[in-house]
Amino acid sequence: MPEQGNPTKITFVYSDPADPDAFEAAYTDQLTLARKLPGLTRLQASKVWPKEDGSPTPAYRLLDLYFTDYASASVAAAEAGPLVAATREHATGGFMIAFAEILEDA
Repeated sequence: MPEQGNPTKITFVYSDPADPDAFEAAYTDQLTLARKLPGLTRLQASKVWPKEDGSPTPAYRLLDLYFTDYASASVAAAEAGPLVAATREHATGGFMIAFAEILEDA
């Protein structure tokens, strides 16, 4: 079992959307919803570089939401319904959500 007192992050991994322009237009709303989560200490939004040949990678964007510990992340997850609903609507290529214990942050 992970050390539940360690910092925790929730990561959204967005696959390549069917319509990148539509996804980008809606993405700022998803960030706004994420910023409203209780206990959020840090938000990091990333866009994945394409492959060297210009072709898309399996992931399109990453959204990392940081919390002081597992309990805080769990409270936020319980309140994340609007964020998850918006993600389902706009992440037309699919997405994955991971709950992770932060072991090192240098």
